[in-house]
Amino acid sequence: MGAFHAYDIRGIYNVDFDKDTVYKVGAFLPSLLGADKVLVGRDCRVSSDEIHEYLLRGITDAGADVYDIGLSTTPMVYFGTARYGFKASVQITASHNPKEYNGLKVSCENALPVGYDNGLGRIEAWIREDRELPLAEDKGNVYEKDIRQDYLDFLLGYKSDLSGLKLAFDLSNGMSSLFAKQIFGDAPAYIFDEMDGTFPNHEPNPLVHDNVVALEELVRKTGADVGVIYDGDADRVMFVDEKGHFISPDLIIALLGHYFIGERGEKGMVIQDIRSSKAVGEYLVPMGAEMYTWKVGRANAARKLREIDGVWGGELAGHYYFRDFFYSDSGLLASILVLRELASMKKKGLTMSELIDGIAKYRNSGEINFRLEDKQGAMDALREHFISRETPVAMMDFDGYRVEFPDWWFNIRPSNTEPYLRFICEASSDELLESRINEVKELLVSRFGAKV
Repeated sequence: MGAFHAYDIRGIYNVDFDKDTVYKVGAFLPSLLGADKVLVGRDCRVSSDEIHEYLLRGITDAGADVYDIGLSTTPMVYFGTARYGFKASVQITASHNPKEYNGLKVSCENALPVGYDNGLGRIEAWIREDRELPLAEDKGNVYEKDIRQDYLDFLLGYKSDLSGLKLAFDLSNGMSSLFAKQIFGDAPAYIFDEMDGTFPNHEPNPLVHDNVVALEELVRKTGADVGVIYDGDADRVMFVDEKGHFISPDLIIALLGHYFIGERGEKGMVIQDIRSSKAVGEYLVPMGAEMYTWKVGRANAARKLREIDGVWGGELAGHYYFRDFFYSDSGLLASILVLRELASMKKKGLTMSELIDGIAKYRNSGEINFRLEDKQGAMDALREHFISRETPVAMMDFDGYRVEFPDWWFNIRPSNTEPYLRFICEASSDELLESRINEVKELLVSRFGAKV
């Protein structure tokens, strides 16, 4: 069983997990979360139907009722969980992974994420030790529950007049196809807008540049003001400016300040992950925000945003979290708010690239993966190497290390599932950035046998 991870259950179906695993997860879930009813949704992957069948069988055999919302985005499941008071929910999805993958995203009351540390690890242990399943004499029932219109109405409540914008969308053959045209209409240019769980055009992961090339070309071809691309389950969104250039997702955290602080006057805490550009805080703090840097991943960010009662937040991976949305992430809501602000800025003569240029101040490496075994040793060595020569202005030691110096910073963090270290660095100039990247590569290759 290699499918139990920090944030969810995910892997290659019938390799890392199978229908027997799914059935057992379903059977253990009600007692784990103290739930007598479970909300369930699914994406359009080829294997989702079989997983759906065995998940429902496990839940109902344990005596709990299933409220099945059918094909759905992952945020729609979060919405249904919190809005209708479910103590447990599951979305069947592998998010941005290739077609052969699938998985289960589990949430508890208030749509809070259930990760390895607060539930999934126990289920994995129970399965490994072959614990007797908590089956009930009286089986639960399956009820169909249609929440699409409620969710759509919620989203439309944030939409403004976008008629002045020329828009381009790549729906990645994924779950955003359920709502995009109902929200944004037929006027935008759309590509890959039919749900297809084989993802015939590109993998549904906008963080891989090859998957965004078609949208970049569409933006240039149509003269769009902005391009929008969602991942497979529509919990993430990313943007391309009017020149066809990909926008680093962390910078969108700063742009959202124009809505929450500029329009609504809602100053407060804003979450960013440990990989975020310093430019985000430098842009938002003068507007009245207070930045809170935290660990990567929904299992961390959504819980922390609720804990600190933050207004919004985001991650380098394109997740954006909102207090308005039960402290959860929604790619569609994020795109509605970004386009709302872009429409307003266009009336003032500003383009998307000009908006982003007003935020971005630094040169960034993007995330670089180093394959090596001694992850902790390498992280410690890298930290000591630099702080022995230069006095840091800030240090963080959660989710790896983030070490900040006056004119550059780096974050080095371990992968939760693979023998990789993930490195990112930012500097005030191209020359300094290149110098530090080369220095890191030389150290990790020579001392730890790292492969890039």
